[in-house]
Amino acid sequence: MKLLLKWLLSALALLAVTYLYSGVTVTSFGAALLAAAVLGALNTVVRPLLVLLTLPATIVTLGLFLFVINALMFWAAASLLSGLDVRGFGAALLGSLIYSALQLAIEFVLERLFPQK
Repeated sequence: MKLLLKWLLSALALLAVTYLYSGVTVTSFGAALLAAAVLGALNTVVRPLLVLLTLPATIVTLGLFLFVINALMFWAAASLLSGLDVRGFGAALLGSLIYSALQLAIEFVLERLFPQK
């Protein structure tokens, strides 16, 4: 139940990014659902590999390179899907920052609704 709710709220967060920032557009709620699933898959599979491969750059930049990795994941999802459009790397960076902030809020709320026992 928690996973399904997180997926739906993540799709709503993508739609919120569209309304908050004009550099990111999502065509429909169905496209947002698919984009949330693809973003989740990319962040689960590809992101840890990129973090490991770019560990020296991340250490040198005191962790700021992780923002670049998040933007690349956001941009990659947009390039794989037709319903999600990101207008360049700068838009991917800002869009991923907004999406990450919304994801933090979602995690906070879900942790309150479904506490770990």
